[in-house]
Amino acid sequence: MQAITIGAQHDFVFRELPDPQAAPGKVVIDIAAAGVNRADLLQRAGKYPPPPGWPDWPGLECAGVISQTFPGSRWRVGDPVCALLGGGGYAEKVAVPEEMVMPVPEGLSLTEASSLPEVYATAFLNLVLIGELHAGQTAFIQAGASGLGIAAISLAKLLNAKVVTTVGSEEKAEAVRRLGADAVINRRTQDVAALLAENPPDVALDCAGGKILGACLPAMKEGGTWILVSTLGGETADIPLRVVLKKHLRIVGSTLRSRSDREKGEILSRLASEVFPAFSDGRLAPHIDQVFPASEVAAAHAVLENQKNIGKVVLQFR
Repeated sequence: MQAITIGAQHDFVFRELPDPQAAPGKVVIDIAAAGVNRADLLQRAGKYPPPPGWPDWPGLECAGVISQTFPGSRWRVGDPVCALLGGGGYAEKVAVPEEMVMPVPEGLSLTEASSLPEVYATAFLNLVLIGELHAGQTAFIQAGASGLGIAAISLAKLLNAKVVTTVGSEEKAEAVRRLGADAVINRRTQDVAALLAENPPDVALDCAGGKILGACLPAMKEGGTWILVSTLGGETADIPLRVVLKKHLRIVGSTLRSRSDREKGEILSRLASEVFPAFSDGRLAPHIDQVFPASEVAAAHAVLENQKNIGKVVLQFR
């Protein structure tokens, strides 16, 4: 098979490698498409290695067709599936623990399905399982026009929650308003903390961190939960501890990739049963900004590097 590996100069190197094989507990997927995530950019830069046991090339999600199984597997050769990966999605094939594989929602293409596992698993884990967001509450979602941001907004609206979100341009503001965002803050031109105080959140999903975290905590409702999933805005913050104490706030650090296969399998099982039906009946829809052939992986990364995407970027393998 061909895989897109990372060279010594952080460049892309296309390599012919042995095909992965099924094993007890693992199935092989012939990959049709793979989602591109900001974590892939970090891995390319040498800052985010894959967990042990996974391929050392990028790719956190894919969709395709099962080509090999093992005796007793719940999957069959020919099943259309999508999967969450610890790595290895930038290739023509991948071996995956079967619990990390999900059926493609009825009515979606493999390309569309490849854009779902990472962002919707992250949104579901943090907003629902950790944040316990429910109808009538308010969610604050950083970077609302990103792949994760759009998934989180869509999921929050599915739960009948109010959404406050940040964006970096008016074009992105209009896009998230169309998704149902109730209050949109342009982080480049507006005071995020001041405007957030007008819409106090119960749950915050934060991919930025940095100084904005400390500035916004006072806006949280009593008993609120601030969930940090990345530190794209900086790795340090001044935290107003008295606010944390008086409001009984929770600050939770949460990553998906570092969790065990068992934990991920439990998250994905609930995601497939509780959220994926909404794609089939039209209550949710995939949001793909651009699709690139795998040969143009550098151009795909450039879209994310320059923050030009509204939704997901996908690589097409077949």
